[in-house]
Amino acid sequence: MNAAPRRWAPLFGLLTGHTVSLTGNMLTLIALPLYVLAETGSPTATGLTGAFATAPVVLGGAFGGVLVDRIGYRRASVLADLVSCATVAAVPLLDATVGLPFWGLLALVFASGLLDTPGQTARTALLPEAATAAGLPIERAIGWFEATERGARLIGAPVAGLLVAAIGALPVLAVDAATFAVSALAVALLVPRNMRPAEAAGAESRGYWRDFAAGLRFLVREPLLRAVVLLILVTNLFDATKSSVLLPIVAERELGGPTAFGLLVGAMGGGALVGSLLFSAIGHRLPRRATFVTAFAIAGGPPFWALAAAPPLPVVVAVFAVAGFAAGAINPLIGAVKLERVPAHMRARVYGVVGAGAWAAMPLGALGAGLAADRFGTTATLLTVGTCYLLVVLTPLLGGPWRRMGRPETERDKRPDLASAPT
Repeated sequence: MNAAPRRWAPLFGLLTGHTVSLTGNMLTLIALPLYVLAETGSPTATGLTGAFATAPVVLGGAFGGVLVDRIGYRRASVLADLVSCATVAAVPLLDATVGLPFWGLLALVFASGLLDTPGQTARTALLPEAATAAGLPIERAIGWFEATERGARLIGAPVAGLLVAAIGALPVLAVDAATFAVSALAVALLVPRNMRPAEAAGAESRGYWRDFAAGLRFLVREPLLRAVVLLILVTNLFDATKSSVLLPIVAERELGGPTAFGLLVGAMGGGALVGSLLFSAIGHRLPRRATFVTAFAIAGGPPFWALAAAPPLPVVVAVFAVAGFAAGAINPLIGAVKLERVPAHMRARVYGVVGAGAWAAMPLGALGAGLAADRFGTTATLLTVGTCYLLVVLTPLLGGPWRRMGRPETERDKRPDLASAPT
C-alpha cells in the first residue's frame, strides 16, 4: 500500500519543482522589463536588459550540461534554484539599502540566468526514470512536464502583472526569489538521491572538455537534432523580440500597462497548457512533422500581427490564447525526439548544447528589437518579424532531415536500405 506514493513521489517532485521555478521566471519576465522601462523610458535599455537576461542562459546551457552529468541531476537542479534565489533576492535588497545602479542590475540579471538552463536540463534528464517509476509512457510524462511550463505562464504572468501594478516591480522580484527556494526544497525532498539513468551511473568521465566535445560532436552528427536546433535558434530570436521588448512596450503604451502584459502572457500560457495536456493524451496518434509545422505556423506569426493591428485587448487575448494552444504541441514533440535519439549517459551535455544553440540568438533578438523599435517604430517591427516567423517555420515541409521526425518504428529512414541517424 505504501509503494504507490514512493513511485509517484519523484515525478511529483520534478513537476512541482519545475512548475514553481518557472512561475518564478514568469514573475521576472513581467517585472524586470517593466521596471527598466519605468526607470529609463528607453526601449534600447529594455532590450539591453533582455540581452543580459538571455545571454547567460546560452552560456549556462552550452557549458553547464557536462557539469550536470558529472555532479548529478538532482543536485544540479537544487543548486541552480538556490543560486537563482540568492541573485534575484539581491536586486530588491540592494535597491532598498545601498542603491542599485543600472550596471549592477545587469550583473545580477546575468548571474541569475547562468544556472537557469542547467537546472531545467537536470530536471528534464531525470524525467524518463521518474516516468518509469510512476508507470507512465514517456510521451505522457513529457506532455505533463511541458504542461507545467504552460501552467507557470498561466498562473505566474497574470499574477505578476497584478502584483507589479499593485506593489511595484521590485517587491515582485522578492516574491520571485522565494519561488526558487520552494522549487529547490521540492526536488530535494521528493526526488531520491540515487535516481539517475542506469547507463549514466556506470559511465566514466574523460574530463570536462572531452565530455563537452562529445556532446557537441553528437549534435553536429545528428541531422534531425541539428535541423531542430537551427529552426528553434531563429524562432527564439523572433520570440525574444516579442517577450523582452515589443510586448512590454505595446502593453505599457496601448493596452493598459502591467495588467495587460501579464494577461497576454497568461493567455498564451493558458492556451499552451490546454494544448500540452491534449497532446499528452492524443499526441502518439498524430503525424509528427505535420503537427509540428501546423502548430508553429499558428503559434508564431499571429501574435505579432495582432499586436501590430492594435485591436481591442480582448481580441489580442483571444489570438494569444489560440497561439498558445497550438504551441502546446511543439516542446513535447521536440522532447520526444531528443529522448529517442540521445544516449542516456549524454542527456545533460547534449540537452545543454541543444538548449544553448536554441537560445544563442535571443540576446541579439532582444537588443535588436529595442533598436528597431526606436528607429522604425513598434508596428513596422512587429509586422516584419511576424512575416519572417511564418516563412521560417514552413521550412520543415521541404523535407531533408525533417523526414526523420516520425516515430522510430515508422520512420522511413529506419529501413535497412536507407541511412539512419544514431539513436
